[in-house]
Amino acid sequence: MNILVVDDERLIVKGIKGSLEVQGYKVYAAYTGSEALDIINNEKIDFIILDLMLPDIDGMMLCKKIREKYDTPILMLTAKAGDYDKILGFELGADDYMTKPFNVLELLARIKAISRRYEAKKNVSNLEFDHLVINYEERKVYVRGREVKLTQKEFDMLYLMAKSPGRVFTREEIYNYIWKEDAVDVRTIDVHIKNLREKIEEDIKKPKYIMTKWGVGYYFNKG
Repeated sequence: MNILVVDDERLIVKGIKGSLEVQGYKVYAAYTGSEALDIINNEKIDFIILDLMLPDIDGMMLCKKIREKYDTPILMLTAKAGDYDKILGFELGADDYMTKPFNVLELLARIKAISRRYEAKKNVSNLEFDHLVINYEERKVYVRGREVKLTQKEFDMLYLMAKSPGRVFTREEIYNYIWKEDAVDVRTIDVHIKNLREKIEEDIKKPKYIMTKWGVGYYFNKG
């Protein structure tokens, strides 16, 4: 497994790197957010250990940027023990959280536990319905074997409904799940649904997958 350690404290990086390499992991090191993004975009990274405080970009924002493109597990490190930071980290996509100083054995245990959960999720992440395939790991959608390009929000909305076929989601629920905030203008959901149908349905006037429950919201039909 390839692990990226992102921290501007070189001694900490050196210590973590040495401990992980003894366990057989290949370790990449980045001391700024920019270095981290460069490595993530050019190397196959399976796990990220990310410090909250970086010289060029806040660790929270870096976590958010990573989540816009990748589903790689992220363990955040911080000198802060406040609940607010912990909650915000999870909301932005972090998988776990450790406060400095920490025990290396606990770090190794966290890495293994998060990796097991991630692998288990991957095994059930691909959804297939007739001519539609949704690959959650790669965040790709295929219709009749042809990849269909979706925006981040379109993909998240499709996956949200497809993993619970038949369940009706109100516009407010979809907005809360995807935008992770109270609904401001739920009409934006209708626009995204229209765009999704144009991309995955053979006939948008007679949709096969994304159905409307009049007066309530939308649901996914297995087809």
